Amino acid sequence: MGAKVYFSRTITPDKVVELYELAGKKLTGNVAVKVHSGEKGNQNFLRPDFWKPVITHVGGTVVECNTAYDGERDTTRKHLRLLDEHGWSRYFPVDLLDAQGPDLILPIPGGKILKENHVGKDLINYDAMLVLSHFKGHPMGGFGGALKQLSIGVASSHGKALIHGAGDPAKIWTAEQDSFLESMADAAGSVVEFFGGRLVYVNVMKNMSVDCDCCSVAEDPCMADIGILVSTDPIAIDQACLDLVYASADPGRDHLLERIESRHGVHTLEAAAALGYGSREYTLVEVD
Repeated sequence: MGAKVYFSRTITPDKVVELYELAGKKLTGNVAVKVHSGEKGNQNFLRPDFWKPVITHVGGTVVECNTAYDGERDTTRKHLRLLDEHGWSRYFPVDLLDAQGPDLILPIPGGKILKENHVGKDLINYDAMLVLSHFKGHPMGGFGGALKQLSIGVASSHGKALIHGAGDPAKIWTAEQDSFLESMADAAGSVVEFFGGRLVYVNVMKNMSVDCDCCSVAEDPCMADIGILVSTDPIAIDQACLDLVYASADPGRDHLLERIESRHGVHTLEAAAALGYGSREYTLVEVD
């Protein structure tokens, strides 16, 4: 049977809260809310006003980490400025997890590629995490969803380079593709282990471009919006999103699938499932 994945074709801020409640796991204590702050110039990322009801509902702190590549989020000074420009710090308390070193190092004893994951050290201050993901394509991973948010998203700037380089930061853009995808799966698993499963995942299938929200110049969305998904299993929710794309009759579907398949994106799910912190099997529960 696998995990339950709650799904609605209605895309509204209030529907996010409704599906979060249906997932049945109340996040308590100091709750980190992982978002994508959106690169400067990106037109597709989901804005803070969309996420505001669910972030308020859990009483969470918005968390982000610096990037490992040039842009407006690669230093603490620039990233904090952009978080304000995009409205995050005007709506919510914000914690740039790797604003100051040293990193928090999470062990990955069973990792296929990585044996440790470097994350923003402030992660230690949180009891649970709400992972808010904009499901769309990705230039390197093929697609971005819950697993990308858990891995590259929570990793520090140095940690991002380790994942992209499959353990060797010097190979950040040249590592073998499947090894990079397996590194994402390794890193995501370490964050699940850190929180002891005290996580809930939201994927929103809206503004689906082949490009990530990390791109300052991204393609416009190539297919119609599909809906909101919520689950307590990061693998199941990403698999459900992929299945919904494949099942779509939208004329732009093939363009997105070309990006996903050309990067062998499904291998991240295969590698994550092999590590055992979730399942590709799921029950889709559709909600009006």
